[in-house]
Amino acid sequence: MAPSERFASERLVELGITLPSVPPVAGAYVPAVRTGSLVYTAGQIPFVDGTVAATGKVGAEISVERAKELARVCALNALAAVDALVGIDAVVRVVKIVGFVASAPGFTGQPQVVNGASELFGEVFGDAGQHARSAVGVAELPLGVPVEVELIVEVG
Repeated sequence: MAPSERFASERLVELGITLPSVPPVAGAYVPAVRTGSLVYTAGQIPFVDGTVAATGKVGAEISVERAKELARVCALNALAAVDALVGIDAVVRVVKIVGFVASAPGFTGQPQVVNGASELFGEVFGDAGQHARSAVGVAELPLGVPVEVELIVEVG
């Protein structure tokens, strides 16, 4: 049975992944909003147990490999926000992700960094995890983190 034919919650167990608690909000917004059949998450940064996992710019203080791991953490936080709002098994497909990468001057490997999030969605949702995507280099991100991920999913 392909990953897309199983419940996402079952696939997470198979992968040995436990969704984290939804990170606390740091402003006048909510972690996720549903409109019709779509759920949009707020930008998720690499919080682990309520603490920023790393700070710095990719291509300087942060390696591409570490930034890719942090993008995966951001993606897990986004899934946690979706799960808290509608339940992870309500997701029928990942529509789009936007990844922001705090980039050192001259760094152009944003797509490789954001692959950390994209690959997670493929592992969890199979074919339904294939999505449109933007990977954008930026000068700074909140709290000095190297990566931030937004998620849009379709729910049933």
